[in-house]
Amino acid sequence: MKVFVTGGTGLIGRALVKRLLADAHHITILTRQSLDSSEAVTYINSIDDLHTRQDIVINLAGAGLADHRWSPAYKKEIRASRIDLTQALVSHLRDIGMPNLLISGSAIGIYGESKERQFSETDEVGSGFSAEVCRDWEASVSDIGSEGTRCVLLRTGVVLDKALGAYPQMTQSFRFGLASWMGQGDHWLSWIHLADMVGAIRHCIQNEAVSGPVNMTAPNPVTHRTFSDEVRSVTTTVMGMGMPEWVMRLMVGEMADELLLTGQRVMPTKLLSAGYEFRFGELKAAIAELEAR
Repeated sequence: MKVFVTGGTGLIGRALVKRLLADAHHITILTRQSLDSSEAVTYINSIDDLHTRQDIVINLAGAGLADHRWSPAYKKEIRASRIDLTQALVSHLRDIGMPNLLISGSAIGIYGESKERQFSETDEVGSGFSAEVCRDWEASVSDIGSEGTRCVLLRTGVVLDKALGAYPQMTQSFRFGLASWMGQGDHWLSWIHLADMVGAIRHCIQNEAVSGPVNMTAPNPVTHRTFSDEVRSVTTTVMGMGMPEWVMRLMVGEMADELLLTGQRVMPTKLLSAGYEFRFGELKAAIAELEAR
């Protein structure tokens, strides 16, 4: 099939494109980089450069929530890179022909934060900047179902990969013998191994009954302290300590309270109901695989 991917050179996109190419699909990637196209992959720098109807569109583009301090300017960039781009994408797809399937990004931040609740896809939108961004991001594609296009919204948790993304940052201190966690460490971390992120997206592609929001998280979320303990069990550390909350707020401001010092316990209800079998359902196995590389 013809597949168009935005964000195809990012952490998830890169791994997904590799798998889609192995499945013999024809891939077009929207990227800001100057890359040479090949027989297998076409790179374009503007949505307007996409001229033919695609069978599948996978929209993963977006400025990283944790890449910079949340200044007013960066908040605007976060929104524009998700909401404005998605709106422009949907408008262009209407001009060239809607795909059979649109898979669009979102995040578990849509539920807000809680230490007590457990969230599934049927729960309502929470409060805070992250929740509002995700709400508006999903709304950008909310009406395409009436046009005959199946729509899947990827409510993604923390994606674990050895080289890129959150995992190298979360485990940096461990390389120097110090086990660490953020704040008290009793807030939830809903995670997913990169291999399962790719596998679950493929599962959504192949199962036409799957639509709407889909939680892209492993079925066993943990607290940040438990995450630290699991990493510590397979690395050499001499001591452990939590990063004080006031230090986190001083370093990154508002982002600390929404992304680093709070969390949510999110379950992949739809994926499990659709028969997806996780390769790494337990954090111990996921970290063992990452650290063995």
